[in-house]
Amino acid sequence: MSRETATLFDRIGHRLARLLERETGSYEAFNTFEPEVLRKLLKPGDIVLVEGRAYISQVVKYLTQSTWSHSALYVGDIPSALTSQGEPHCLIEVDASEGCISVPLSRYATYNVRICRPVGLSSADRKAVTEFMLGKIGLKYDMKNIFDLLRYFFPLPLPARWRRRAISIGSGDPTRAICSSLIAEAYQRVHYPILPVIRHDDKRRPGIWRKRREIYFIRHHSLFAPRDFDLSPYFSVVKPTLENGFNYKRLVWGDGEPPEDREAQPESKTEEPA
Repeated sequence: MSRETATLFDRIGHRLARLLERETGSYEAFNTFEPEVLRKLLKPGDIVLVEGRAYISQVVKYLTQSTWSHSALYVGDIPSALTSQGEPHCLIEVDASEGCISVPLSRYATYNVRICRPVGLSSADRKAVTEFMLGKIGLKYDMKNIFDLLRYFFPLPLPARWRRRAISIGSGDPTRAICSSLIAEAYQRVHYPILPVIRHDDKRRPGIWRKRREIYFIRHHSLFAPRDFDLSPYFSVVKPTLENGFNYKRLVWGDGEPPEDREAQPESKTEEPA
């Protein structure tokens, strides 16, 4: 591909990305938290999964059959990156229109989120993961991925066995990335498992017993989707409400239906007696 063609390809891709990142009208926020609450709980290396509400998020949800359409890595406060209100950036993510960027926690204050934490990650490996992501800031988004995702806006069913492969189709250019694949690459560099392929090696020993040894194989990082961190048996799900000392006996329950549900119901018409 010539440089001129690649430039045109990127321009079209960026325009499409901006269109696909427009938010849809329907969204229910059930699992949201104030940035201050998350800041006290999060640790560097934690993965924040997000249920997006943009058009492109709907496609990712369909392909992965999951609630989670986006992922970001918490790296701690970045002193050199602040919002206009003075809030530090502390998440690194890959945005379709901007590429790999850092953002503040308040970016997802009104979104449903889930926190996935690696279990037993050493301090050295935690630092390596966060430094890898910090070093990727400025990377471009893989625009070929945008064109590949566009086809799924048409009402054509896709067999389940092809869906995971569909989101991994891209240019293959190592200078470009998508959100979950970059985070997966960071963890694979320190050999921390996400959803590895496991094979069993049976070795005979003297006597009548046999020892089964598990051998782990790394799947290519481009095959990972946001939901894989949630499904992984090696990441724990951290729920801020429970971590902050939840006690159901302290809840104050109201009678009847929630106010917003009552407002949404149409008024019933009563017939006047003849």
